[in-house]
Amino acid sequence: MQTIETRRRFLGLAGACGLASLRTQPAYAEPPPETMTIRLSQVAGICVAPQFVAEGLLKLEGFTDVQYIEFLANPYPALATGRFDLCMAFVAPFITQIDTDAPIVLLGGVHVGCFELFGTEQIRAIRDLKGKTVAVPEQDSPHYVFLAALATYVGLDPRRDINFVFYPAAKSMQLLADEKIDALMGFPPIPQELRARKIGHVIVNSGVDRPWSQYFCCIVGANHEFVRRHPIATKRALRAILKAADVCAADPERAARVAVGRGYQYDYALQTMREIRYSQWREYDPEDSVRFYALRLHEARMIESSPKKIIAQGTDWRFFNELKRELKG
Repeated sequence: MQTIETRRRFLGLAGACGLASLRTQPAYAEPPPETMTIRLSQVAGICVAPQFVAEGLLKLEGFTDVQYIEFLANPYPALATGRFDLCMAFVAPFITQIDTDAPIVLLGGVHVGCFELFGTEQIRAIRDLKGKTVAVPEQDSPHYVFLAALATYVGLDPRRDINFVFYPAAKSMQLLADEKIDALMGFPPIPQELRARKIGHVIVNSGVDRPWSQYFCCIVGANHEFVRRHPIATKRALRAILKAADVCAADPERAARVAVGRGYQYDYALQTMREIRYSQWREYDPEDSVRFYALRLHEARMIESSPKKIIAQGTDWRFFNELKRELKG
């Protein structure tokens, strides 16, 4: 009875949003998932809202036990060890994990950029970070990895040319306001709060600035053993997340309310839903994104593997390609 009621509620949402594609028949024509349990990570950031909006969709896909594992700032090692089954997260740290032979497989992209680099008035471009102090949450965090890629792309050596300091987001924002640091890297809700408080200014917005805006930022990664043992469940879970991305685009208010249930402020969540191009996941190639970031990370001496090896060893696009055809906008 609970499953029937859940389906009714979601189909009501689909009708309200005009999302006919959310009711496509292939999902119900397929065999049921090999496992009724799916475990995702509560990754930091509002930008991963589709995996929370997907909770009801996952139940429609046949998962009777949908678990969100405790909040993790750095989910990548935990995914490799099988602490959970799959999650949305920034693509570049996935690549650094695959480079070390971690059993992670990338399945498909969800949206392009959400990172923003904020700085004081003295910082007008990435090259101005040479010799300056930049705050990120921790060493090897997604923030650090992305900024290392940015710096390398413009000819800086992130290890020698930038003084990284490690603080929680709230502390970093205050330090920037007091001009005790020169810049910080953040993703939603940090950029939204910085703008609201009129702290600093945007140096790089990966959602609109080339070349970063041309590639997936958040991508779905899964534990390799889970994919091997549960291919039907894998496809069903990915379908739920991609449908949820469409919901975020079509009904940002509803998606923002879901984010509020995960501890975020409604105003910042709504801004995020409206700013990120969730509906355009069909238009980008996840393999191009992996190749692009693998090149950047190789240039930064953060990985040893070639992009070709990373793609061969740690990606499986078959489900994503099938779903792009199935869920045509």
